[in-house]
Amino acid sequence: MSNAAQATAGFPLTLDAFNRLPVRFKMAAAVGVAVAVAVIIGTWLWAKQPDYTVLFSNLSDKDGGEIVAVLQQQNVPYQYSDTGSAILVPSSQVHDVRLKLASQGLPKGGMVGFEVMENQKMGASQFLEQINYQRALEGELARTISTIGSVKGARVHLALPKQTSFLRDEQKPTASVLLNLQPGRTLEGAQIAGIVHLVSSSVPELNPANVSLVDQEGNLITQKNDPLHTAGLDPSQIKYVREIEDNYAKRVEDIIAPIVGNSNVKAQVTADVDFSQVEQVAETYRPNPNPDTAIRSQQINEAGTANPPAAGVPGALSNQPPVPAIAPLTTPPAPGTPGAAQGATGTIGSSASNTPTNFTKNATINYEVDKTVKHTKGVPGVIRRLSVAVLVNQKKDPTKPKPSPLTDAEIKQITALAREAVGFNQDRGDSLNVANAAFTPDDRALPQTPLWKDPFLLATLKEVGRYIALIVVAWLVWTKLLQPLFKKLAEIPKPRPHEIEQQEELDESGHIIPTFDAKVEEAKEVAKQDPKMVANMIKEWVGGEPR
Repeated sequence: MSNAAQATAGFPLTLDAFNRLPVRFKMAAAVGVAVAVAVIIGTWLWAKQPDYTVLFSNLSDKDGGEIVAVLQQQNVPYQYSDTGSAILVPSSQVHDVRLKLASQGLPKGGMVGFEVMENQKMGASQFLEQINYQRALEGELARTISTIGSVKGARVHLALPKQTSFLRDEQKPTASVLLNLQPGRTLEGAQIAGIVHLVSSSVPELNPANVSLVDQEGNLITQKNDPLHTAGLDPSQIKYVREIEDNYAKRVEDIIAPIVGNSNVKAQVTADVDFSQVEQVAETYRPNPNPDTAIRSQQINEAGTANPPAAGVPGALSNQPPVPAIAPLTTPPAPGTPGAAQGATGTIGSSASNTPTNFTKNATINYEVDKTVKHTKGVPGVIRRLSVAVLVNQKKDPTKPKPSPLTDAEIKQITALAREAVGFNQDRGDSLNVANAAFTPDDRALPQTPLWKDPFLLATLKEVGRYIALIVVAWLVWTKLLQPLFKKLAEIPKPRPHEIEQQEELDESGHIIPTFDAKVEEAKEVAKQDPKMVANMIKEWVGGEPR
């Protein structure tokens, strides 16, 4: 190995080696190091850049300007989306910023509420007051409806007719609601009914039938000729029927699944539910038996009529005019007696009888009776009939190429279990049918979100990709820029201690070109180490033969 190679192999990187490089090499090295540092720092800052999340979207120009002004005052970084319809802030500050903006009443949603009444001017006409009230009512209803999870935004239009004193000319108010639903979301029947009743309850004399709901695509959500309303069933009742059917079907599947397997049984139940409400009052009367007979009231009336007896001597004398009155020989009867009321004179020794000849007796007796009053009020939602259908898959035997049907005993056992699970009642007309057939594999694939569209996966890959990019950039800077530079510096030979300091030059490959003084010093060193070799070289130069 030559002395230069030895010097190169044992050369440590020092600042002196860098100082001995030509100016163009120094400039290239400095630029390379600066570029490497800039790339690494830029990649690091990009990797640590916060992830921006939507703060608010679909804002009006007024709300957007006010929100941006508040963000600038609070030194909160923000960005705009590509379409300019949303304001983005760092995800770590989105909730804090929303609460701060809400405390200031932002965003206002591009609509006014009852705060418009706070700035009412003096001298405003009645017409202007009515318009402001209608605007406030529409704005408040729209804000309330927008808080529903499936609703992204709402607009409410009220038609409030002018009041009149004539009943035949009176018109009822109407309302129209435009709903902007969230992407991929729909409203259930109960939610539609809730919005309709919310609007109708907020406006006096507004009938729910006069409220129309329309989505952002122009589809009428509230159907006036809905068969459910025609049949007298509201969405809550339909939901109740579905819950009953699903509950009974789940009972059947849960009791049979341990026998045949979870995927080998399917059950469907149809329930006939009576939602009518009946009130009945019945009174029943029964006679009491003799021992328990009780008199409630009793009334007895007795009456008799007495005829006056005949008086005087029959014959011609009785037809004569009356003689002057003489004193009677008998004591006159006491006042009030039949003889006194006669007005005739009795004779001594008269044997006429005073016993009445007509006598009546009436008795009225009221007895207590056994009275029963029964008040019956029917509960709506009573099941009138159940229809149950159960389908069981055939048994699969690994030793047989085809599945085998169930035996009669197994079907009978499954039927008995299903009857008990649904509370089968033959008196009300329930029906149960159990069928055994081979299931056909379902080739329909369930709709699944593609893996590359999963939000959580995309966020994770984005975060990991930043650090991978940082590592790749650092590795490229080291292998393509810094490592070749250090290797070039390592190839510069170390100067000898006895060399005189002088200007040295490098060839195109970066090696030092020896000067004349360096060559002389090197020749001296060689002569000291091997004088015989030097003597032979000199003889050859002068033309002599070596000895």
